[in-house]
Amino acid sequence: MEYVKIFFVNTALLITLSYLANLIYKHTVTYASEPVKKMSWVLLAIFAGWISSFFGYRLQEHVIFDLRFVPLIISTLAYPQPLVLLIIGIGTGLTRLTFGVTEAALVGVLNLSLLGLLCAGLSLWMQRSAMSMVRKGTVVILAVNLVNTLNIAVFGVIPTREYIADIMPVTLSAGLVLSVLFALIIRDFHLDLMRTGQIVRANELLSEQTEELHKNKIVLEERAKQLMLASQFKSEFLANMSHELRTPLNSIINLSQMIEESDDGMSAEELSEYGGIIRRSGEELLSLINDILDLSKVEAGKLDVVIEELNISEVPDLLVQHFGVIARQKQLTFNVQMDEAVPPVIYTDPQRVQQILRNLLSNAFKFTAAGGVCMNIRVAERQEGPASRKWVVFEVQDTGIGIPPEKHDLIFEAFEQADTNISRKYGGTGLGLSISSNLARLLGGFITLHSREGEGSLFSLHLPLPSGTS
Repeated sequence: MEYVKIFFVNTALLITLSYLANLIYKHTVTYASEPVKKMSWVLLAIFAGWISSFFGYRLQEHVIFDLRFVPLIISTLAYPQPLVLLIIGIGTGLTRLTFGVTEAALVGVLNLSLLGLLCAGLSLWMQRSAMSMVRKGTVVILAVNLVNTLNIAVFGVIPTREYIADIMPVTLSAGLVLSVLFALIIRDFHLDLMRTGQIVRANELLSEQTEELHKNKIVLEERAKQLMLASQFKSEFLANMSHELRTPLNSIINLSQMIEESDDGMSAEELSEYGGIIRRSGEELLSLINDILDLSKVEAGKLDVVIEELNISEVPDLLVQHFGVIARQKQLTFNVQMDEAVPPVIYTDPQRVQQILRNLLSNAFKFTAAGGVCMNIRVAERQEGPASRKWVVFEVQDTGIGIPPEKHDLIFEAFEQADTNISRKYGGTGLGLSISSNLARLLGGFITLHSREGEGSLFSLHLPLPSGTS
């Protein structure tokens, strides 16, 4: 009867310890890293075994009967990791030495070490077995209790006959019953941990979704801001465009009307001058219409690119011939330099390259009041991942008004200029750089910008060279 009392005292202690451990684990350890959780479980299981021995039944001065093997069963069901179980078994056995180093204590160390080895093997079997958890738990409880009984009978200091006849019927039965009880407790504990884990994961998922919604909100607000700006810039573009269209149209209409109403009173020089103005106004209109058509084709993906030979060696003369007059009229210096390493011929769309260069140079002259404009043609090498690639670079540098760094991306958007006052002071629709940037992408290249307000600008058109080009 004394055995049963002690076993129930052990049970009460282990239940209390399990409850306290559950509270501690739920509010502290559950948020710790996996190594900390593993270490906490090992220490708790060993401590539970020591508590069981401390309040165990002392049959003789150095012989203690207790439930120190129950934490090992619980660990096998809740934490089925072989190394962890082996450490718990050996650690729990070594705690028996704290009550004195005797033959019975050494047998206790051997017994728990063997049970730890058994539980390690059972954990491997549990990982591979397709049986239900209830059946696995039953096998573990029976195996540990039977091996524990066998170890005591074989290695124990109590005579085998006395142990089997008087002690084993009570201790084995009580051990099985209490092991089942603890198995049910640990099952409830495990389910609670699963629910806690699900809540934690749900909270983490909710937090991630909230953060994602916040990011999406920021993106939508930014997009709404961009749409509002785009609408504003398009309105400004339409206002500018109406001015750009009206000016040459008025010139054409007025001069045509003057010629019509002249009654042959105009001299040949006047007719020639008016005719020149009409021609230039028509060319301005045609240029505007071409810009609008090019932009619409680029945005629709219908702009054709014709790959042909481009003789780069002819580019400097063509540009000087085209922009030399403008440079002299504005009293600006203008020169074009070409590096010796530049190949004389590349394969691209010559018409589109010239269109880009004309746009870049037109802007350079438009926004430069003093100093000069220069173009430098060279070969550059850029790293692209593990390999490098060669590019032919057309650099257009001016000493004009410059562009603030925060406006560098803005000016490549359609209908936009660095400052809305620019269109009123210098004219233009804000389409040139947008068209040039899109054309460069169609040719496999890109345009870069380096500029500071009041310090001029450097636009660089990069076009790819075939691999192996020297």
